[in-house]
Amino acid sequence: MFVRVLSFALEGIEAFPVTVEVDVSPGIPAFDIVGLPDAAVRESRERVRAAIRNGGWTFPAHRITVNLAPAHTRKGGAGFDLAVGLGILAAGGHLSASVLHGMAFAGELALDGALRPVRGALAIALASRKAGARALVVPLESAAEATLAGGTVYGAVNLVAVVNHITGAAPLEEARIVPESNEGSFHPVDLADVKGQLAARRALEVAAAGGHNLIMMGPPGAGKSMLARCLPGILPPLEPEEALEVSRIHSVVGLLAGNGGLLRTRPFRAPHHCASRSAVLGGGTPLRPGEITLAHRGVLFLDEVPEFDRPVLEGLRQPLEDGKVSISRAHGNAVFPARPMLVAAANPCPCGYLGNATRACTCPPVAITQYRSRLSGPLLDRFDLQIHLEPVPYDDLVTQTGTHPSESSLSVRSRVAAARARQRKRFYGTGLSCNAEMPVHLVRRFCRLPGGGEVLMRQAMERMGLSLRAHDRILKVSRTIADLAGADEIEIAHLAEALQYRSIERSVLVVSS
Repeated sequence: MFVRVLSFALEGIEAFPVTVEVDVSPGIPAFDIVGLPDAAVRESRERVRAAIRNGGWTFPAHRITVNLAPAHTRKGGAGFDLAVGLGILAAGGHLSASVLHGMAFAGELALDGALRPVRGALAIALASRKAGARALVVPLESAAEATLAGGTVYGAVNLVAVVNHITGAAPLEEARIVPESNEGSFHPVDLADVKGQLAARRALEVAAAGGHNLIMMGPPGAGKSMLARCLPGILPPLEPEEALEVSRIHSVVGLLAGNGGLLRTRPFRAPHHCASRSAVLGGGTPLRPGEITLAHRGVLFLDEVPEFDRPVLEGLRQPLEDGKVSISRAHGNAVFPARPMLVAAANPCPCGYLGNATRACTCPPVAITQYRSRLSGPLLDRFDLQIHLEPVPYDDLVTQTGTHPSESSLSVRSRVAAARARQRKRFYGTGLSCNAEMPVHLVRRFCRLPGGGEVLMRQAMERMGLSLRAHDRILKVSRTIADLAGADEIEIAHLAEALQYRSIERSVLVVSS
């Protein structure tokens, strides 16, 4: 007997429908799975066999052939177990094939028939709705996540419960939507804990308000890492569309834990500098999103950025411009979204004390040049804000510890949220969310120079040797500063402040010469 069951496979951060075709025919007992299955799929033969027997059914002593269509696409994971098991039961005469029509199934079977959760339940549910399935059955632990896509979702604890549901013997209760998840969210440092560094705090606020890339250079202990870890606390929560997009990415890689609700906190990813190119940009077998995609709509923090391998850093250049990572391999292609805020921290030299007023640098000029050369000009050009940090004087530490505490993240977050709200109104209907994402034609439209601004910009371009990309990024930062001030147009003071955030490029030129 021949039966078809609808299931799904993951490819990148998307899911696509797979028709599980099961044929049980007379012959020497055998169990074959075809259709480019990986090792996990091939091993499902033993899991399904044991689950059916332990569920109280007789496993067919016939020739069983399972085809995963389309056959030209590789399939991985254990999520086909449930569909294969139901197909064998139907083809073997234990239940009617008609009850499977119009339903979709995904889940891993344990040897006793219990259902284990699957990765990418949200992506599978989205694909199920697109395929027109009237209901999706998944393991109970994955049901809450799958409901985020809408539609009818049922969660089951084992194979017996699924069979009882589709035959009407004991219908399952429809899974309920869980609105939000804070599980695994990053707990930021409060800006009130940062002492001194008023200029850096301002740069951090501007970066958060416009979604701009930021690089901080300064001696050890100046507060670079601490400032970066304050960013999640001043960023507004994800918008509903962004939350669904980010949750789907984290679901596919198995990071959407807890109650399975939408992630509303913006992701903060801080890979170690020994991370490989594939780990940061994405890749592997099967193709998997990297840290830049996991930080989508959030923050990608590269501490000690010159210590990262050069191919890793240079590989970031195109994604920072395009907002996506395109990966081509012999076994497949994938396009992952990649629109994080890139925040980097670096020392000015290998010892960290170049230009320090109280401690002498011990690095030879050649070592300084080599260290700085790890950050190429094209990469630096993609940082909208570039600032130097100086050591915090003891007087500032004592003063802010006493009667004049620093401003908290909550108050800064309110200003950032107001600026982001202005940007959402400005870009309504364009698909953009912040100033940093503006293409050239919108920069010309929304970032007009004020009176006297052209002269100031010309002088800056000539003296600092800025590129056309840097010119547009300065205008975007100026627009963000104006948004923070509640101004409809860019003023000369906003442009002057934006120009101050290009100091690292000047210092690199001085050291190199």
